[in-house]
Amino acid sequence: MAISRRHFFYGSLLAGAIPSGGFGSTVSLKSAGYKSPNEKLHFAAIGSGGQGASNIRAASPTENIVALCDVDDRRAAETFKAFPNATTHRDFRKMLDKEASNIDAVIVATPDHMHATAAMWCMERGKHVYVQKPLVRTIWEARQLREAAAKYKVATQMGNQGYSNEGTRQAAEIIWSGEIGGVREVHAWSDRPLWPQGLTEIPAADAVPSTLDWDLWLGVAADRPFTAGGKTEPDRWGGFFYQPFNWRGFYDFGCGALGDMACHILGAPNMALHLSKRKVIAVECIKKEGVSPFMFPKASTIRFDFAPHGDMPALSVYWYDGLKESPKIAGVPDGEWVGDPPTLQTADGSGGRGGGRGAGGGVPPGRPAGYGFQSPGRVFNAEQFEALRAPDAKLRFPSPDGSVFIGDKGILTTGTYGEVTRLLPIEKMKDYKLPPPLLTRSPGHMRDFIRACKGGDPACSNFDVASPFVEWMLLGVIALRHEGKLEYDPDKMRITNNPDANKLLKPTFRRGWEFHAVKG
Repeated sequence: MAISRRHFFYGSLLAGAIPSGGFGSTVSLKSAGYKSPNEKLHFAAIGSGGQGASNIRAASPTENIVALCDVDDRRAAETFKAFPNATTHRDFRKMLDKEASNIDAVIVATPDHMHATAAMWCMERGKHVYVQKPLVRTIWEARQLREAAAKYKVATQMGNQGYSNEGTRQAAEIIWSGEIGGVREVHAWSDRPLWPQGLTEIPAADAVPSTLDWDLWLGVAADRPFTAGGKTEPDRWGGFFYQPFNWRGFYDFGCGALGDMACHILGAPNMALHLSKRKVIAVECIKKEGVSPFMFPKASTIRFDFAPHGDMPALSVYWYDGLKESPKIAGVPDGEWVGDPPTLQTADGSGGRGGGRGAGGGVPPGRPAGYGFQSPGRVFNAEQFEALRAPDAKLRFPSPDGSVFIGDKGILTTGTYGEVTRLLPIEKMKDYKLPPPLLTRSPGHMRDFIRACKGGDPACSNFDVASPFVEWMLLGVIALRHEGKLEYDPDKMRITNNPDANKLLKPTFRRGWEFHAVKG
């Protein structure tokens, strides 16, 4: 094969970044008897309300929805109604036992503590799985799912849809081109949590609603009384105390703001800087507000220190959550918009286009572009961005979410899901030409998964990619519960300097819930 100049220039940088089969290390699945691209998959869902409903709608235009499971009848009611031909269930174990022969792929969109168990039940029965971010709640579970995907030869995808966005790939290719030099710092931030965190007391027990199977909702977690927190009406998210939304803030059920948003916001840094391939030197929560004995804090700052990789220097990643505005970052000129840019207000006062080219894909009203599972997200558009800077422009500012890369020669910023990737100061984008594409482009996150299920290339966030990503992220979740730096040995899967923190690498399972480990 002739070696081009471009291949020579990028060779050492891209070594191991793009396996010959695409983003994953699995070969084409056609030989394993997978469906023709023209055949419809039979989808099931475990968790059919909330985020699960969005995932189901993303798959339904081209595939068959045949079985739906949810422990909360009220939460799942609209989805059950939308797919009247699908069978409905409360216990996913019974659904899989009864419907296995009629199911090809399963969407898992439960609270985090049930992701791994549900996904393992599916994979060991030969079902492809689309598992919502942050994939799992513990590092041991992340490794288990990766091993299971290989053992059972199924297609997989983590639901961090920004990994499919155009801007995420643009960020990687700009950095690999050397445009901003060696990156030594990344700053990423979010306004989450939107749900309560930092509470210090658990309310008295309440009667379990007839529409909820509380024992199944708890699943693998330790038994405890149900409580609605004294509420008779749900909050703006449809939640009471634990469920159906507020579970994210609890140690036993979720991973806090970091688990909710890092798989999105840190997706571009992970891809561009090969963070999953690096040794994590140390992780530390350097600031937290509103601590609790059973919940994540109200706000926090976490620092991840990574070793060099190839020609890339060592770097530190800073994560901030609980923010009301974007952080002030040294080196970023005053007045520059970082992360998600504002949009122009429309006649009704809502946000319209701005800073990027809308990509469609069925994005729900009020949701940021990139939320749609068939959308490549917004990309930088100079003309639209200039309109935002007009003196008479009426702007609608989004919640503070995004990331900034600080390089030796320049600065790059991108939005929540990898949108509107751009150099800073913004004047540098004038007449800037993007480097030639090196990465394959995604047809959309759910489309990407469906294609893999039918024998195409592995999905871009398959478990060979997602598991190492969430492994380093979950070290930050553990750091939120301990003081001081954590030092980690990935070869032994062990936190070496804190025995109590080390215990959090693996979950405990309530009696009666099976998890068939692939490796101990």
